[in-house]
Amino acid sequence: MNQNTGKTVLILGANSDVAKQCIIQYIQKGFSVIAASRDTASLEKLVADHKLDSSKVTILYFDAVDFDSHQTFYDQLAVKPHIAVYAAGFLVDNEKALRDFKEAQQMMKVNYMGAVSILNIIAMDQSNTHLERMIGLSSLSGVRGRKSNFVYGSTKAAFTQYLAGLRQELASRKIKVNVLVIGYIRTKINEGLQLNESLIMEPDYVAKYIVNARNSFTIVPNFKWKIIYTILKILPESLVAKLP
Repeated sequence: MNQNTGKTVLILGANSDVAKQCIIQYIQKGFSVIAASRDTASLEKLVADHKLDSSKVTILYFDAVDFDSHQTFYDQLAVKPHIAVYAAGFLVDNEKALRDFKEAQQMMKVNYMGAVSILNIIAMDQSNTHLERMIGLSSLSGVRGRKSNFVYGSTKAAFTQYLAGLRQELASRKIKVNVLVIGYIRTKINEGLQLNESLIMEPDYVAKYIVNARNSFTIVPNFKWKIIYTILKILPESLVAKLP
């Protein structure tokens, strides 16, 4: 049921398929949403196509890798968020990342550096006394280093560890921090990849876990991926080295 919560959610990297579903679901739950992305036209189309209440959505330009703009972006928010979600992501295949450092660097900037830059600003604003939760979208790729995707995985591993420390930093202020450790999703970032169809999740399914996040730090959507996550965590390094 749509209820007016009076709360605002800031979604950074709001043009991802999962983030768009989060916009829809947060609004359905009565939140106001600040949707921030480089592609504002796509977000305007989302609002129109889904006939969302435009009074509940503010669309802003945000570039995750333009670090110098982040403080100004945050300072100019008309309403400071109750919840902040970092959903920006960038992926290139491991072979390309190994041969072209600019591609690897872009993953580092979007997946980790941009996240730390803007989330630090949000977290350290103690004047925002109603900040209650910060959520980051990470990946199973960051659980253990595997030769097929370790460059991308390293950026997600770094992001997960950052969020773990941020959780401790903010605990005294009773601000919750969650990390979504996500497997394969049917999104544009995975187009063209050969993936196990039985393991692919839909964006709206993953979004439900974000919108309904509770106290657990690590959230792994889907029981199949929870099993894979657990196995990856305990697998001896000698066996991890044999994985693709």
